[in-house]
Amino acid sequence: MADKKVGFQVTHSIPHQKCEVFKSMEMQGWVKNNILPLLKPIERSWQPQELVPDSASDGFEEQVKELRKRAMEIPDDYFVALVGDMITEEALPTYHAILNRLVGVGAAADASANCWGIWTRGWTAEENRHGDVLNRATFISHGNTARLALKHGDPLLARICGTVASDEKRHEIAYTKIVEKLFEMDPDGTVIAFAQMMKKKITMPAHLVYDGEDDNLYQHFSAVAQRLGVYTADDYADILEFLVDKWKVKELSELSSEGRKAQEYVCLLAPKIRRLEERAKARSKEAPRIPFSWIFGRQVEL
Repeated sequence: MADKKVGFQVTHSIPHQKCEVFKSMEMQGWVKNNILPLLKPIERSWQPQELVPDSASDGFEEQVKELRKRAMEIPDDYFVALVGDMITEEALPTYHAILNRLVGVGAAADASANCWGIWTRGWTAEENRHGDVLNRATFISHGNTARLALKHGDPLLARICGTVASDEKRHEIAYTKIVEKLFEMDPDGTVIAFAQMMKKKITMPAHLVYDGEDDNLYQHFSAVAQRLGVYTADDYADILEFLVDKWKVKELSELSSEGRKAQEYVCLLAPKIRRLEERAKARSKEAPRIPFSWIFGRQVEL
């Protein structure tokens, strides 16, 4: 696979009037009062070493042996799902860089200079722990999502994944609130942006993942995750329906012509996704088995 060239980093700009919306959210104290409280205080933050065996402890070797013993019961396809999730978390620097270069929202050199900067850096710190703990757990024994780990008898990995999921829930609430406020302040611009994003499709940060062997590694990982029920097209549609309802998109009025078209598009998208998924399932054939370097070349059904 040929090397891919990455262009120079650029500042991501938004129109002046949109920039003013974000500045207003901060100046009025909305970010400070509604978003920053969703960051966990430093003194209450968990650390990866609290959830996996401590290499400095006397019982480290025995704890690792016990962890590996439990992990032996977990099938290979769940290992694939966990490693793929971990790689997604490892794309964190990309998110942080984009947010920092977004004019009007980007963090100043002094994080305390604005609330957006405090949020971005606090969120980044929490996300970084997710990658660290999944990395450590995977290195020691492999694993999977909390529900599946518990199902296969690994309570420690279930606890790790559950802890990460708890953080992600707070992050979800924060970003849902931000967009909810944007709909309140600029409904036309926000619904148009929402529709544009959905038309371009949500690109996961790991979509370019490459192990030096499989040119379609992300697609194969996604197929495994879909089959296991870790993340499916139905989940995608459920999330979309939830957000359309949460943000009251169907109830928006006094929109521009473009805004009304965008409103119609996003409101009809979830049912369309479900129909396409049902057709795909009806056409599906016996899935092939693909080797994954993540589990030392062993084959897994897609």
